[in-house]
Amino acid sequence: MTEEKPIVFVVDDDEAVRDSLRWLIASIDLAVHTSASAAEFLDSYDDGQPGCMIVDVRMPGMSGLELQRQLSDRGINLPVIIITGHGDVDMAVRAMKSGAFDFIQKPFNDQVLLDLIQRALEKNAKMMNADAERMSIVRQLNQLTGREREVLDGIVEGKSNKDIAARLGLSEKTIEFHRSKVMRKMDAASLAELTRKVFTATASASDS
Repeated sequence: MTEEKPIVFVVDDDEAVRDSLRWLIASIDLAVHTSASAAEFLDSYDDGQPGCMIVDVRMPGMSGLELQRQLSDRGINLPVIIITGHGDVDMAVRAMKSGAFDFIQKPFNDQVLLDLIQRALEKNAKMMNADAERMSIVRQLNQLTGREREVLDGIVEGKSNKDIAARLGLSEKTIEFHRSKVMRKMDAASLAELTRKVFTATASASDS
């Protein structure tokens, strides 16, 4: 299975800006998709597509800040680079506080923007990998029986087989059997790896 190629999404109502950015981004062999409005982008975006976004802070209809909020509400984790004019810096700072990746002020240096794009794509790749890992761990957890989950809870709490056996009213030998099945189903080679996996899944779930 091949990984999807990241796309740089450009959202700007100015056709000349869209064309200029398309040429610039394509010059470093990155895929580009342009939209003339926030609504056009939202209609065409496929959930889960990796990449990043460059969006003008001021556009007719839905502004760049409103689009950023829409992405957040929909759980779309595309890093957003805000393009701003001099009078919009305060707006861009507010966007940063709301989760935007960065902002760049017009007129901007091409190389500075390209560097920002590369960093945004790297961030997106890390986020996508983390999401994929969490989903894999959740699938492993879902394979466990109710009893195995009880044993897992005891393991993560640092309880010994004897303590878990006493809690569940089972023999230590039975706990050892369940413990080995838990380790195998979770594909964990050590207690440390097992604990990390459980914390990865639970921490990510509480953040979402």
